[in-house]
Amino acid sequence: MRNSTQNPSALTFQRGQYVLYRDPEKSWTGQAAHTFVCRVDRVCLHNTYDLTPLPSGRPIYYANPDYMRLLPAADAMYDIDTAPLNSDSAAGDMTAAAMAWLTQQHATANKLPELPEQR
Repeated sequence: MRNSTQNPSALTFQRGQYVLYRDPEKSWTGQAAHTFVCRVDRVCLHNTYDLTPLPSGRPIYYANPDYMRLLPAADAMYDIDTAPLNSDSAAGDMTAAAMAWLTQQHATANKLPELPEQR
């Protein structure tokens, strides 16, 4: 059993953060699709939040933070941050978005600075 003194919802969330939200009614009644990623759109009174579920976009008003968990940016960027850049086989382990970003960064970093036109 969990320690009742732990309270992850003591966290406060800020507008623009991404959270995992569990719809308590769907969860407690055993319905499917009860947990999904949302963006915090507004901090409301009485420690509740307005959320936008991704990708549906149908707003959730006055969400209880007891059913929310922060999705840190570091977790979303983990594959890029830990990618071994010296191996051709590393590309197979990365998402397409990560590869595109790394390719863009590599091209930008290796581009020689342009000199201004002479007059």
